[in-house]
Amino acid sequence: MKHALMIALMVFASGLGWRAMAEPADYYKDQKVVYHNDGGGPDNAAYFKRMLNSIKNHIEAVGERHVEIRVVDHAGGVELFQLANADKELAARLDALKAQGVRFLVCANTLRERNIDRRTLYGVAESDIVPSGVAELARLQALGFVYIHL
Repeated sequence: MKHALMIALMVFASGLGWRAMAEPADYYKDQKVVYHNDGGGPDNAAYFKRMLNSIKNHIEAVGERHVEIRVVDHAGGVELFQLANADKELAARLDALKAQGVRFLVCANTLRERNIDRRTLYGVAESDIVPSGVAELARLQALGFVYIHL
């Protein structure tokens, strides 16, 4: 009898655990996250699409009202906005994430070193430029943002 009761309790407890995972609003607490985008090597387009998909999944899991996301773009990561000029799917993903409150921050050092005019980058406003990508990552972490690099 004791054995049957233990099994019943384990089944009940595991059911509660599954239910908590199935209800993200109850499972995840509010989050502040900074994604580090420094590019993905020779196939940046594929890397950027995977990264943006991960961010979309992150928002869906936690809930738009429960997550604050910044993406700091520097070095090869700035190519995201160059590719989006010609890649409608990439541009649409950027627009959708921005509509959900994601902020994309672009490194002024990278723009200067690579001689890139901000106005040639898809959807990048003056207010999206930060003095230094790496310093911005550190600043956001000091403000309580959790660091993610894919």
